[in-house]
Amino acid sequence: MIRPKVFKVVLLLLISMIIPSCTENSIKQTSTELPDQFIMVLGVAQDAGYPQAGCTKQCCMRYYNGEHEAERVVSLGIVDRAVGKVWMIEATPDFKSQWHDLNEKSGLNKTAPDGIFLTHAHVGHYTGLMELGREIMGTSNVPVYGMPVMWSYLTENGPWSQLVALENISLQKLAADSTTRLSPDISITPFLVPHRDEFSETVGYRIESGSKSIIFIPDIDKWSKWDRSIRELVASADVAFLDATFFRNGEIARDMSEVPHPFVEESMVLFEDLPESERSKVHFIHFNHTNPLIWDKEVRKIVRARGFGVASEGDVIRLDE
Repeated sequence: MIRPKVFKVVLLLLISMIIPSCTENSIKQTSTELPDQFIMVLGVAQDAGYPQAGCTKQCCMRYYNGEHEAERVVSLGIVDRAVGKVWMIEATPDFKSQWHDLNEKSGLNKTAPDGIFLTHAHVGHYTGLMELGREIMGTSNVPVYGMPVMWSYLTENGPWSQLVALENISLQKLAADSTTRLSPDISITPFLVPHRDEFSETVGYRIESGSKSIIFIPDIDKWSKWDRSIRELVASADVAFLDATFFRNGEIARDMSEVPHPFVEESMVLFEDLPESERSKVHFIHFNHTNPLIWDKEVRKIVRARGFGVASEGDVIRLDE
């Protein structure tokens, strides 16, 4: 007869062999499987994340009912293991877990990012900087890159000004269409886009290596308001992460002209006559909690069937080939 304690140990061992480890998050690759130079998607949700605070709609109840996992706010990580450096685009409210995952996947065991690039001063894109302060990480002169008005906003307004005064961060002023060299093989260039600029201007970024060009535009008002052609920009890139905050008009119970974004339905029409090779470059990102792309697998299938990509946390874009 098997004694109860022995039976319990054997049962636990069997279960551990059957059930996948819960220590691994949605990032699917280990650091040894990843290339030396890559971009990683660290989050795909709009500023408020998913679910959104105070939301009792069915879209958010899918999370509370256990039908869908939480989704973190939009951020990208850039890694160059050849020079031992890691950068982030955006400092989101999910910064702590995003930095942990990026650092772990890089395999570099850094104490802080080698730089953080900000797009604008809406809450989902910069408030994670608070994690660098003396109450938490207490970092030393982490380079934080922003455009001139963004730079002034952080310098002149607390609590961000304290990060500057205590030298937790070192503000680096960017200029539109001016390239910053991150490493011998990787560079980044900001470009202005029209958006609701209450506290700062808004930019997108082009990240380039010797063989790849990646576009990142998480927020823009409407493609028609821009003095550049998004179709030409997509043509010039290998991958384009584009604003997909809302799927369609009428998605939220307010005047959506107050929060203009390109609807996914509009963007698909704009790009639908492009060859499949061009449409496949577009990866929708920055989903509001009401956008079915964040919680409806069938809608994601429909969008992909039309030739477009839908960004997912953990996606990796190689920069070294």
